Amino acid sequence: MKNPLEILEMVPDPEIPVINIVELGIVREAKVTSENSCEVTITPTYSACPAMFTIEEDIIKIMKENGWDAKVVTKMFPIWTTDWLTDEAREKLRVYGITPPEKGADENHIGKPKKCPRCGSEHTKQISRFGSTLCKASYQCLDCLEPFDYFKCH
Repeated sequence: MKNPLEILEMVPDPEIPVINIVELGIVREAKVTSENSCEVTITPTYSACPAMFTIEEDIIKIMKENGWDAKVVTKMFPIWTTDWLTDEAREKLRVYGITPPEKGADENHIGKPKKCPRCGSEHTKQISRFGSTLCKASYQCLDCLEPFDYFKCH
């Protein structure tokens, strides 16, 4: 039987399916509690993230399919930060067309140009603070003229 963390790596984020919930940093712990039971601790990217209900259901379903009885615990503290994204997740976001957040989430990143994931230019402008989901902002590259999402730091 696979260990719980390996199984959880098969659960894609419902809003950004190219990354999984482990590399996104949502999964904080996967603890074996008995022979075929485990407790999975998750932290939402945003307190009002609508995907968390789906993620919890997906965890329970995939764990059951792999012989585990899973209990999911949601912890709000410490709050999730984009610093928990793995380097692999950042690269997957970029390839998918979403500019990944800078490391070290702080106010210094606000208002700075974001690198276009398509052509690499930093000659970009913010179109809207709010993108297709709560965790993203909309930008446009002023060189290739393509719009793109930026995964906001926090």
